[in-house]
Amino acid sequence: MFSIEETEKILDSLAGELPEEFYGKLNGGIILLPQAKRHERDVSGALYVLGEYHYDHMLGRYICIYYGSFVRVYGDLPPDKYKKRLREVLRHEFRHHLESLAGERDLEKEDEEYISEYLRKYGKKA
Repeated sequence: MFSIEETEKILDSLAGELPEEFYGKLNGGIILLPQAKRHERDVSGALYVLGEYHYDHMLGRYICIYYGSFVRVYGDLPPDKYKKRLREVLRHEFRHHLESLAGERDLEKEDEEYISEYLRKYGKKA
C-alpha cells in the first residue's frame, strides 16, 4: 500500500503534466486529504468518493483527492496502475473544473448516470 507521502509525490508529478491554463481560477489548488469518504448514496458499503471538485463563493475553486478512499479502492495495485488511477481521478476533477468555468454540466450528468446505474444494480431507486 502507498503512503500518503508517496501518493502526494505521485499527485504532484501528475499535476505537473497538465497545461498551466487548466489552473486558471483554481485558487485553492489540489488538496490531498487523509480520510476516506463514502458517497452519500452508498448502499453497498463500498462506494467511495475518490475526488471532488468544489466551487464555493467564499473559498473559491479547488480539487480534493481522498487518500483514504483511494487506498481502500486501489491500494493493492502495482505502482504503475495506482498512478494510472490517480491520473484518471485528477483529470476527471479537472474536467469538472473546466466545465464549470465554461458553464457546462456534461460530466456532472455522466456522474449522475453512473450513480443511477449503481443504484439500479443494488436494487435501489435513483
